[in-house]
Amino acid sequence: MYYLKYRPHTVEDLDNLTPAETIRTILKSKSLPHAFLFIGHKGTGKTSTARIFAKAVNCLSNVYAGKGTSIEPCNVCSNCKSIDKSSFSDVTEMDAASNRGINEVKELIRETSLMPMAGKYRVYIIDEAHMITNDGFNALLKTLEEPPETVIFILATTNLEKVPKTIVSRCVLVQFGSAKIDEIVHMLKRIRIGEKLDISDESLEIIAKHCDLSFRDGAKILEEIALSGKMDPESILKKIGIRSKVVLNEALKKKSPSDTLKWIKEFNASGGNISLLIEELLTDLQNHLLSLHKIPGNISTLSYTLKETIVLMKLLNEAYGLIKQSPYPTIPLEVALLEYCDTIKQ
Repeated sequence: MYYLKYRPHTVEDLDNLTPAETIRTILKSKSLPHAFLFIGHKGTGKTSTARIFAKAVNCLSNVYAGKGTSIEPCNVCSNCKSIDKSSFSDVTEMDAASNRGINEVKELIRETSLMPMAGKYRVYIIDEAHMITNDGFNALLKTLEEPPETVIFILATTNLEKVPKTIVSRCVLVQFGSAKIDEIVHMLKRIRIGEKLDISDESLEIIAKHCDLSFRDGAKILEEIALSGKMDPESILKKIGIRSKVVLNEALKKKSPSDTLKWIKEFNASGGNISLLIEELLTDLQNHLLSLHKIPGNISTLSYTLKETIVLMKLLNEAYGLIKQSPYPTIPLEVALLEYCDTIKQ
């Protein structure tokens, strides 16, 4: 898998430049915060950055080991290699989507009382942190407030608004936002060199514009294109254009019923999941709504007005509830989007 094979291994490797600079500055300061909250869309490098940070503070060959001046992990010492293999005793990764209850959190808290076994710090990386239950957050609160000096928490989330303010206030926030087109292209070029792919810059830019501003999704699409053997711009647009929400949003911005219906028909014919599509659209719109109100941690590339956003969210939410009752799952979506085009035009 390209996105795993070409995952960044140093701060310098990170394609998402804004958080990379933040992490670089923190590591150089040597005065490490005890808790971080990484905020950003899916596939923007939150987990990769957390692992790089864990390697940097536990590396046996950099400034944190009293050797040299580099804050980067060396990636060759036993600690760095173990962290890369997810087998390092002092770095724990937890997916809060499946380990969200108070018992799991209490077990994690008990571990924090232990001294590091092989490294300098025990690092706890909690992905999808917003999924932790209220009881779980309450149990975690005291530890985040007064953790042992050798413990660092890195919470990662795509939904800042679902994380209690009491937790947010005890963490250093690192904004990942959405990946930028040029940053995704930079990442794709690294893969092109590594895989010796005969693919043009134009083709890479097309992929970057159709991957929902996600490094991970961009790498996945490039791999699919490479496996197909058809890497010219026309073939790529034909393969991924009909599945791109970018194309759908453009049709909706034009209030074009014909373009909208055509997109839905092609999306469905290509095997797209209508329920999942509506979920993703609602997630994007919710993030856009929050960004319109300048809520921290929410960055959107959509261009809908507040009225358009609210109308579209209401209609899509209704359509989602009607899918199971409809003999054809596309019908609720078609009706919702046609009603949106008609309502906004008036």
